[in-house]
Amino acid sequence: MKHFSLPLFFCFFYISISFSQTEKTYKINTIAFYNLENLFDFEDDPITFDDDRTPEGKDHWTQEIYRAKLGNMAKVISEIGKDITGTSPAIIGVSEIENRRVLEDLLNQKSLVTQEYGIVHFNSPDRRGIDVALLYQKRLFTPTNYKAYELVIYNDQESSERIYTRDQLLVSGMLDGEKIHIIVNHWPSRRGGEARSRPKRIKAAELNTKILDSLFSEDPYAKIITMGDLNDDPTSPSVKEVLKAKRDRSNMHIKELYNPMEEMHKKGLGTLAYRDSWNLFDQIIISTELTKRDFSSYRFYKAGIFNKNYLITPRGQYRGYPFRSFVNGYTGGYSDHFPVYIYLIKVKSDDK
Repeated sequence: MKHFSLPLFFCFFYISISFSQTEKTYKINTIAFYNLENLFDFEDDPITFDDDRTPEGKDHWTQEIYRAKLGNMAKVISEIGKDITGTSPAIIGVSEIENRRVLEDLLNQKSLVTQEYGIVHFNSPDRRGIDVALLYQKRLFTPTNYKAYELVIYNDQESSERIYTRDQLLVSGMLDGEKIHIIVNHWPSRRGGEARSRPKRIKAAELNTKILDSLFSEDPYAKIITMGDLNDDPTSPSVKEVLKAKRDRSNMHIKELYNPMEEMHKKGLGTLAYRDSWNLFDQIIISTELTKRDFSSYRFYKAGIFNKNYLITPRGQYRGYPFRSFVNGYTGGYSDHFPVYIYLIKVKSDDK
């Protein structure tokens, strides 16, 4: 076997990396998040506002289009991190899914069915009927506890009109024998303008902080990943002032958060585009314990945006944007968001 410094060589989920002239072999797993852009089935749900996504609805959402959308989503998920790990993500959070059925149909696609994913999902009170969920390879991750946290927000500070939105999903479990906690988010949108809608995302960040604090109170050294479509950038008040996520991990204390996406944002990278401007709403933020450079247990290695060429609109008004699946009709595309991911690595046991 040849050994390389970064980038790295992979074989059966092991990599060989040189750190400070010391060469060791590491296990590696991908943790990812993907907004699936309205993955609805084609049947009418009388409880939610899904009428457009039916064969008779405005979008003419047929069974054939649904199947094509499933195939596209499965293809993307199957390839995130695969060039390094040889497999699809060990764990992936998803948003904008209608129900458990669409997740089961997604995981039965040819490109994913052999990975034997499990599902953690709760129906949220969102009026559009969209939820968040966690998918995990059963041979790599075992959930032990999970809970949906309801986000209670109102139309504005003076109003008693409640806005029904997505829950925040907490899943705790064992990744290759190590305890890890994952929070999956889809915070309120910027509908009505960024400033006007900002208090709703502040409330979402406060709920996230409450969940984090409860985990830290049990274990100050907990390994926590909070991920999702935050509808805010890494430098927005919800992330910087409420979550207090740091850009630099070189001087972190216990019970703090590091956001590897902030450096990408500073470089002008993004996961979605609007009016020729990029935002990095899709983020994966990690707790202090995952930032340490002692790789005797799983630690953060690197982060990225999965933006392969086929996920980019090739021509027309939205050339260069994410190749979304629906623009005045089905396009054959994927999503209006790029997925994001991190790698977690640890020293292979016989190299310790």
